[in-house]
Amino acid sequence: MSDEIKTIGILTSGGDAPGMNAAIRAVARKAMAAGVKVKGIKKGYQGLLNEEIIDLERWHVSDTIQRGGTILGTARCMEFKTEEGQKKGVAICKEHGIEGLVVIGGDGSYRGAQALSRLGINTIGIPGTIDLDIACTEYTIGFDTAVNTAMQAIDKVRDTSSSHERCSIIEVMGRNAGYIALWCGIANGAEDILLPEKYDFNEQNIINNIINNRKRGKTHHIIINAEGIGHSTSMARRIEAATGIETRATILGYMQRGGSPTCKDRYYASIMGAYAADILCAGKSNRVVGIRHGECVDFDIEEALNMTKEIPEYHYEVARILS
Repeated sequence: MSDEIKTIGILTSGGDAPGMNAAIRAVARKAMAAGVKVKGIKKGYQGLLNEEIIDLERWHVSDTIQRGGTILGTARCMEFKTEEGQKKGVAICKEHGIEGLVVIGGDGSYRGAQALSRLGINTIGIPGTIDLDIACTEYTIGFDTAVNTAMQAIDKVRDTSSSHERCSIIEVMGRNAGYIALWCGIANGAEDILLPEKYDFNEQNIINNIINNRKRGKTHHIIINAEGIGHSTSMARRIEAATGIETRATILGYMQRGGSPTCKDRYYASIMGAYAADILCAGKSNRVVGIRHGECVDFDIEEALNMTKEIPEYHYEVARILS
């Protein structure tokens, strides 16, 4: 397996996600087991351009699988979106002997990996994003931890909302994808779920729902609002003015990115990381690893980026009926 590639690099890019460390550990140890040298690139593509590159040994990734965030760090890098920045990245890879690169992140990270592949550096992407919005895979690293963190927080808000007979708007992450909001809406028994893919911005429907539920004797009302819709605080003021019911907004924010990853995130990150190391060391390039029917698969990056993913209509209908 090591005939094709002698040295690989690993970087994490974009937003951090619980389970990234498990993926780093798996890539590193699987490659090392095949006799391949491994280098860690700190702070994503920005760290590559700054040559923040270290030699990794097995002990570097010991006792990391349970840690949230990413031990390599991450950053956004506008320079790497330019052709000049990409060529600089390739030159730095070659200078450090890096023939292949594993990129852990979301679709923006894959575009960078695709550019490197076109310029001669073999690249494999691993889906690390809490949003579950990568269409080629049924699972993305970090989603399970993030959605459980949000669920637990919403349960706590519900307790105080019920005590004070309030309406609570709880904003969860998901700028363009409503999967965290949908899952929490069903798991927390929310009365309203606002998703970027589905919301029609008809606030009067929400107001009518709150009033009707109060008439039926319901003492609280939970609205799960996705970050992509946002404006939770001003929405709360409008709802309180329209209903006369005390309404509060809670924005969970970046707490959803942190924390020790769940077993599911550690497991899938480890399996996908090992698979990425295997196919990279075998000479594959410009691929994205995914999970389909519980098994690892890989797709051409261009194909993966062109795939679309929709909120399951049946799941959304179930959420509406159960509320």
